[in-house]
Amino acid sequence: MKPELDDDKCMRCGACVGSCPVNAIFLKESTLDIKDDCTECGMCVKICPIHALDMGGDQNGRR
Repeated sequence: MKPELDDDKCMRCGACVGSCPVNAIFLKESTLDIKDDCTECGMCVKICPIHALDMGGDQNGRR
């Protein structure tokens, strides 16, 4: 499951873009675009300084 973005929290700092090992995240105009090449590694979620990204589900990955 790709990370989910809380658009209201995201300040477009780009930290997640730089953290993605497969370059699957792009800043596009006023939002983030997470491509299907996302490997669900969670690096973007870990690096986000304001916790605007979430892998969804509870802490064990369950929805």
